Amino acid sequence: MRVLVALGGNALLRRGQKPDADLQQDNVRVAATSLAELAREHELVITHGNGPQVGVLALESADDPNLTRPYPLDTLGAQTQGMIGYWMLQALQNALPGRQVICMINQTLVSAVDPALADPTKFVGQVYDRAEGERLAEENGWTVKPDGPYWRRVVPSPAPQRVVETRLIRNLVRDGIVVVCAGGGGVPVIRDDKGRLRGIEAVVDKDLTGSILAETLECDAFLILTDVPRVMRNFGTPQQQEIGHTTPHELRELDFPAGSMGPKVEAACRFVESTGDMAAIGRLDQASDILQGTAGTIVTPNATWPLASTL
Repeated sequence: MRVLVALGGNALLRRGQKPDADLQQDNVRVAATSLAELAREHELVITHGNGPQVGVLALESADDPNLTRPYPLDTLGAQTQGMIGYWMLQALQNALPGRQVICMINQTLVSAVDPALADPTKFVGQVYDRAEGERLAEENGWTVKPDGPYWRRVVPSPAPQRVVETRLIRNLVRDGIVVVCAGGGGVPVIRDDKGRLRGIEAVVDKDLTGSILAETLECDAFLILTDVPRVMRNFGTPQQQEIGHTTPHELRELDFPAGSMGPKVEAACRFVESTGDMAAIGRLDQASDILQGTAGTIVTPNATWPLASTL
């Protein structure tokens, strides 16, 4: 099968961990072990989050006295694509000796009039307690919102329309190359009145970009891998319940947090509704089990997986 994996940024830098490079590289090596299992059996495309990492670079840029102004978010997004992509490229090459692996920096086209540009919702950066989060917001002109028991910076997150380099990615996958691409959802760009691309101050949700990319690449499965085993019904209440096999219709009847699980569920539903294929949300270390249908939240048109044609 052709499989696209969207790897959560928090799977690379777990909540509460310091954003040190060596610690993140250790996490990437663990991720590469699970991803290599998939790559040995299937065509594999990997995208990844960058929320914690882009926040770290944004804070460093804001505090740098040598800069007239901080680096814009589109540039920071490109930097994290290179940084995380390098770590993943090396870890996958070591886990898959003899296999070709490539990391690409990608642009994602968005609309210049997307209303999301005026309503920041996307979490980036480290987590803080409320007092620290509000202090940083005051000092740096940020918007901060609660993320579970913590507080984090939020930035605009326009809807992705297309990964600009999709055709190139498709050619690489056809040649059997493992492709790491569209990190952090891709660098958000718009086209001006002359058709030229220009970056904007925003971050694209990597799961929604992954859904669009998986559809255009004609993937058979779209896996959103993070640090939770399954999507939960009534999360955080005494009625909390794991969701196993389900359909887009059933998921859309439920409410999920807009800044965390909501975009993942929406991305999975969109892919299944558009293609009739399988999407799933689950733990990174259970990637192979998820593809077999024995772990994670599996989303299909009729809540049945694996299909006979995939066995």
